[in-house]
Amino acid sequence: MFFVLSKTLGFVVHPSNTIALICMAGAVLLLTRWRRAGRVLLVAGVVLLLIVGYSPLGNVLMLSLSERFPPWRDTGRAPDGIIVLGGAINSEVSAARGTLELDASAERVFAALDLARRYPQARIVYSGGSGNLIQRSAAEAPIAGELLKRFGVAADRVVLEDESRTTAENAAHTRALVVPKPGELWLLVTSSFHMPRSMIAFRDAGFDVVAYPVDWRTRGPEDRTLPFATLAAGLARTDVAVHEWAGLLAYRLGGKTTSLLPSP
Repeated sequence: MFFVLSKTLGFVVHPSNTIALICMAGAVLLLTRWRRAGRVLLVAGVVLLLIVGYSPLGNVLMLSLSERFPPWRDTGRAPDGIIVLGGAINSEVSAARGTLELDASAERVFAALDLARRYPQARIVYSGGSGNLIQRSAAEAPIAGELLKRFGVAADRVVLEDESRTTAENAAHTRALVVPKPGELWLLVTSSFHMPRSMIAFRDAGFDVVAYPVDWRTRGPEDRTLPFATLAAGLARTDVAVHEWAGLLAYRLGGKTTSLLPSP
């Protein structure tokens, strides 16, 4: 039920979709006797479009998430395991084309390959099922498994978790698969803006992991004051950030986590 609600409400949560719905409602009202209300909605939609698309709002929201966990630094202790969360592979296109197709979070895959090379004794877990609400599409994990094999990662090091559809399920299913031992060091690889929700989900699942953020999207705090060069870029950045904040709030209200934001 939580999965269905998250996917259904997720459409409206994206600012670009909300603005489109406002403009569409305004256009429809222009054809009725409520033309004045229609004009108000259209003007409001255009103003919101310009603010969300060109202002630094998307970067401000993104930085409030991505800066919470700093880059991981090697202290000399090799990790026992590396968990990579799905969201980097376009599984549907990959399956249809018979090749690997990465999306905007491809850094997760590159980090997995790099860490597998640097720490040859560490187990590699790729957690990613199908997040498609309408139909059961191809899972990411098997595709990632083939990629790791192609780059020489031994099969006995790799654990593929292909049932999870949400971050909370990533955490619960991965813990059940690997059964971490006390004192082990497990790195969690995901996008920096997705790290807060991921860390709190794993902690609440009883899996103590260490953040290994990648896919930063911004240069740092200086981007808080810079407008976007294109409308599409600003809308896309804000959509991603608002989606993450909405996910954190939904997890908290839905009882999936015990706090809104995890401590670093």
